[in-house]
Amino acid sequence: MMRYALGRLAGFAPTLLVIVTVAFFVIRLAPGSPFSDEQSVQPQVRANLEVAYGLDAPLPTQYFRYVAGLARGDLGPSLKQKDFSVNELIGAGLPISATLGASALLLALALGVPLGVLAALRRGRFTDHAITMAATLGIALPAFVVGPLLALALGLELRWLPVAGWERGDPTYYVLPVITLALPVAAYLARLTRGSLLESLGQPYVRAARARGLGEARVVAVHALPPALGPVVSWLGPAVAFVLTGSLVVETVFGLPGAGRFLVQGALNRDYTLVMGMIVVYGALTLVFNLIADLVLGWLDPRIRHG
Repeated sequence: MMRYALGRLAGFAPTLLVIVTVAFFVIRLAPGSPFSDEQSVQPQVRANLEVAYGLDAPLPTQYFRYVAGLARGDLGPSLKQKDFSVNELIGAGLPISATLGASALLLALALGVPLGVLAALRRGRFTDHAITMAATLGIALPAFVVGPLLALALGLELRWLPVAGWERGDPTYYVLPVITLALPVAAYLARLTRGSLLESLGQPYVRAARARGLGEARVVAVHALPPALGPVVSWLGPAVAFVLTGSLVVETVFGLPGAGRFLVQGALNRDYTLVMGMIVVYGALTLVFNLIADLVLGWLDPRIRHG
């Protein structure tokens, strides 16, 4: 297991470097500079700003400077919000986004996996059809539709929860965004768990366990469910990317001051360092959760780590 873990860990830094490299050069394909749209700035002042931020240097030089700073944990200064560094901006919004994303993943797991197991065990019955239909609906409806509907029903009509905004220390402001972000993930998990468990229940070792007289609950929990969770765990890595990108929409819909807004603002303002900082943070988080998913999958299925 240790050798398998080290092999997966060895690919972390090179993959992140590829992400940084591609993003760095793609962002700079757009014509102009972060200061080219400031009409009130004199050309000489604009040139001095580019010199101050190192934008006058050749592109390879800018790249190696950025990678060197990144190795020290420095994401650079914001080119538009001049009183703040990128580390400070992301540090202010990331705890909110992380709490939102982690809560949504936990809620999705708590809903999706049990519902998928229940649907598989009630295959062809009303419960199975109802769960499958609800999961299909959850996948089809985007967050910018579900969010306002929940806000209208639970916030404006019933007045149970706040519909937007943020007040530090009040967890009720998280409820609607977390539900909105978790529903499509839970729907995917329910469908994936159902299909995987149905396939596992038809395997010879499950039939052999039943033939030995084991109870149905033990057959499902011990023999059928652990192999069935393999595809679910594999999908959890990409699900993190889905949650991270989905949180951009959810934070906008509910007015949360998370880190996602900086990616949008930075892209609109050509704030290179802010956009790069968000890409680095989101890319690193995605790689970390993919690594965790690989390790859990290897622990669940010895064939994977030995292969």
